[in-house]
Amino acid sequence: MSLPVSLDAASGCLALLIWLGLALFRGGFWRMKNRFLPEEDAEKGCEIRRTPAKPPAPPPQINALPSMVGQAFSLPEPFSASPKDSGGRQTARVAAVIPARNEADSIAAAVSSLLRQHYAGPIRVFVVDDDSSDGTASVAAQAAAAANALERLTVLRSEPLPAGWTGKLWAVSQGIREAAQWNPDYLLLTDADIVHDPSNVAQLEAWAEKQSLDLASLMVKLHCASLAERLLTPAFVYFFFLLYPPGWTNEPRRTTASAAGGCMLVRPTALERIGGIQAIRGEIIDDCALARALKQTGSRIWIGLSKSTQSQRPYGSFGEMGEMISRTAFNQLRHSAALLAVTIAGLIVTYLLPVGLAVTGRTWPAILGGAAWLLMAATYAPLVRFYGLPVIWALSLPAAAAFYMAATIHSAWKHWKGRGGEWKGRAQDAG
Repeated sequence: MSLPVSLDAASGCLALLIWLGLALFRGGFWRMKNRFLPEEDAEKGCEIRRTPAKPPAPPPQINALPSMVGQAFSLPEPFSASPKDSGGRQTARVAAVIPARNEADSIAAAVSSLLRQHYAGPIRVFVVDDDSSDGTASVAAQAAAAANALERLTVLRSEPLPAGWTGKLWAVSQGIREAAQWNPDYLLLTDADIVHDPSNVAQLEAWAEKQSLDLASLMVKLHCASLAERLLTPAFVYFFFLLYPPGWTNEPRRTTASAAGGCMLVRPTALERIGGIQAIRGEIIDDCALARALKQTGSRIWIGLSKSTQSQRPYGSFGEMGEMISRTAFNQLRHSAALLAVTIAGLIVTYLLPVGLAVTGRTWPAILGGAAWLLMAATYAPLVRFYGLPVIWALSLPAAAAFYMAATIHSAWKHWKGRGGEWKGRAQDAG
């Protein structure tokens, strides 16, 4: 049964008002201006790669290395001073911590990219092998040897997981503890699937110093090749920035706080002020939890977007993308059935209603719904272009929103079944 014309028109007005409000008063979440590190923006301009950069091939097998893995390699004596950059500024000591659980396919490229950084200061990489069964630790050591930088790699085997910790944060905490012996000025908390641009550490450290930041993080460019990725990956970044507008995160006077866990540069002194990683030990969405804890203690934080530092983790199917979303979606809603219901209603009204009105055949509802849909697409277009997709692809956002809604419902179901937060064999957000 069709709705009365007045109700159709009112629904169209509501949809259009929602999108006018989001576009104009949500911190400019959709704008790409000032979203990148200044150095990267100057070097890369507006160039957009249509396919992610291919990671370097894994190094050849080195038979002498596996026996070295399983214990921390000995640390060199700390430097008396850090080298200076080309401007005469003392450069910081950076310790990169990588938690890795069954990451043999990606760890070599991640480690190599960090050991080959164009950075004047010292960098050490600390890989924490979180009970892998695929030779992750050996592959990491082989990558360091191939880069002639084995002395700058420390590989640890994770201790048994204590109650109350997520596996990732327990691994990170051990890496930080080991790195503390080296007395770093910054910790680079990153993931085993991230390939860092050769200038990434230098640019991020210089920006943190210039802006007096305690946390500087980058949303890296995610893998976007399969049909599922093309539909859902730009939408993932879009929804993240909608929830946590970068302009609000980067404003000290606002309470909004976010970070992107694939690339976070943090000062150890700021981490100590919140009680260390232990303060967020049970968090599933650990990056934003860390940002929130730091900002609440007065730390300055910043989040941006990277063109050249990229994730090489592929999601080849809609099922794989769904599992990735389901891992954290219900946790984001604080496990509240009421918030789940409100979220579903909000997604329907915001993303699906405009499409429904646009195809009703009624003049005014179609005009209003179509205008809302076009405005929605206009805010999505910058990210669609960033990922090298045709601008017309921006009209697919309602379909992506429907998929995310279904994945959120699935996330709640998994939590209630005691399988929440499943990742690589661990359920870390069980009901």
